[in-house]
Amino acid sequence: MITIDLSGLYTDTAKLSDLPNYINKACESAGEGNEVVLTGKAPVWLYLAVAHALHGRAKKLTYQSPVTGEVVIFDHNPF
Repeated sequence: MITIDLSGLYTDTAKLSDLPNYINKACESAGEGNEVVLTGKAPVWLYLAVAHALHGRAKKLTYQSPVTGEVVIFDHNPF
């Protein structure tokens, strides 16, 4: 399982103009066919964009926070 802390993709404030860089970093960290957990303080638009980019790359994607616990975004494991 690979955990990606989205707050580590940027410093101070996430900028929409840097979105392609954030997506590239997240995709590199996720690899192919892995179970991935997204966590960390980040804007909703960044979570949505990274989740969209990981669809088709990750076998399973979950969101983890102290408030919600684990929330499955998608799970393409056939078993």
